[in-house]
Amino acid sequence: MAGINPIQALGSDPDNPKQTLRLSAIGRVWKQLLRSKTGTVGAVLILLVSLTALFAPLLATHNPADIDPLNRLKPPIWLAGGVSEHWLGTDNLGRDMWSRIVYGARVSLIVGIGAVLVSGTIGAILGLLAGFYGKWVDAVIMRVADAFLAIPAILLMLVVLAVVGPGMTTLIFVIGVTNWVSYTRVVRGEVLSIKERDFVKAAKAIGSKNSRILLKHILPNVLSSFIVISGMNVATTIIMEASLSFLGLGITPPAVSWGGMLSDGRQYVATSWWVATFPGLAITITVLGVIFLGDWLRDVLDPHMKAKE
Repeated sequence: MAGINPIQALGSDPDNPKQTLRLSAIGRVWKQLLRSKTGTVGAVLILLVSLTALFAPLLATHNPADIDPLNRLKPPIWLAGGVSEHWLGTDNLGRDMWSRIVYGARVSLIVGIGAVLVSGTIGAILGLLAGFYGKWVDAVIMRVADAFLAIPAILLMLVVLAVVGPGMTTLIFVIGVTNWVSYTRVVRGEVLSIKERDFVKAAKAIGSKNSRILLKHILPNVLSSFIVISGMNVATTIIMEASLSFLGLGITPPAVSWGGMLSDGRQYVATSWWVATFPGLAITITVLGVIFLGDWLRDVLDPHMKAKE
């Protein structure tokens, strides 16, 4: 019996070199992930949090907004006084802690990813324009960036949210608009280097439009740095959302936020520690997962690290 080509077994076409290269790249990245302990741990944590958020209606045992005064501040099931109906206990209004943590994962991921998409888009566009065109375009964009850096981001967010009012959409927009500067600076630096390379000069020499040069030749070469900084900023954004919700300017009830849960439990830390501890652990686990995965991405996408392999 003839042997089976492993590429054919994966459903690829051996006559299609691009598909073969894609499969090879995926396999190489997968092996690198498995070799990295921090990368593997980060990927597992993020996968678990993502699945929890995706299947929240199936995993939750109660409606997270249901109030039950008769069961307020019930301890977890393994402590004296705990009940099987609320295995992680209840908060000061009798709401089920497990169900609220499960639904809180949705808010953290939506805000974290949504705000990064907003800030990343703004920052990447401005960075590309500043680095490629230079001169007055670069001067104007970088002075605006300096102005944003001169104002503490948290202060600017507090002012805007106090005026506009809290809410998920508003929160995503405010965090996104106030955190684009780091993207702009990184992308601008990459573009300044890339636009002096021979393949960009050759594209200009044959009369390619600036928009085509930016999108086809420069943008793909700055994506690795963009992905790395985006991954790390997701962790920062999750903490920002929790901080603003803790202060009452983020996610508003009946929506569930881990930061809001921390705020509800702060006055019960001495007597009912689980009300604040479990949402705090959820934030810590999620942020650690993002950081671990971001560190691995940085190592994989760093050309200096590739050269050592």
